[in-house]
Amino acid sequence: MKWKASKITTMRTLGLGLMLLGLGVMVLGTGGILLFGDPGTIIAAVFLVIGLIACLASTAVYFWAGMISTGAPVVECPECGKRTKMLGKMDRCMYCHTILTTDPALATEQQPSSSGRVSGP
Repeated sequence: MKWKASKITTMRTLGLGLMLLGLGVMVLGTGGILLFGDPGTIIAAVFLVIGLIACLASTAVYFWAGMISTGAPVVECPECGKRTKMLGKMDRCMYCHTILTTDPALATEQQPSSSGRVSGP
């Protein structure tokens, strides 16, 4: 797995990034009026529309993540003991980022060590 967070958290981070990008583009577009005067209104209008599209895309990503989150099964993380939502066959814990799986073929067998913590093979 290439990410270090759960899939739902990654989607929410993408939504936050799109929202910040859209708001930043809108602020820069509004600055066009101050820098260029009367022709800057066209620049401002273009940047405000681009920013609005990015904010709407962010809203769509947040909505999509929320809809997926409502149907995701809740599992208990064996490492931290907290309940976390899991998408697909393999995901990470939202709290401790332990890799979780529901597929026995992908699971590794772990042996308890003398310190009480679970260690890998």
